Amino acid sequence: MEVKLIKYKKNELEIELDNLTMAELLRSMLWKDKATEVAAWSRKHPTKNPRLVLKTSGKDSKKILADTIAKIQKINSELAREFKKAFRK
Repeated sequence: MEVKLIKYKKNELEIELDNLTMAELLRSMLWKDKATEVAAWSRKHPTKNPRLVLKTSGKDSKKILADTIAKIQKINSELAREFKKAFRK
């Protein structure tokens, strides 16, 4: 997956992703952090890459994004472990 940093300020971040599924997953998970004021993605055309915008209050936007990615990785690991356990039977 390719990620391109478009804009960064302490309370605002914009990235371009090459994967729409990841943009939606990040958007939905970012809303679980209370410091998130805006978490949305858009794309100008279906052939263009989505851009994710994050606006925060009280916390650094990069920190919130990094924490959210860590949470997604943990959930993914737990899910993979459960699938492996289920298919061993």
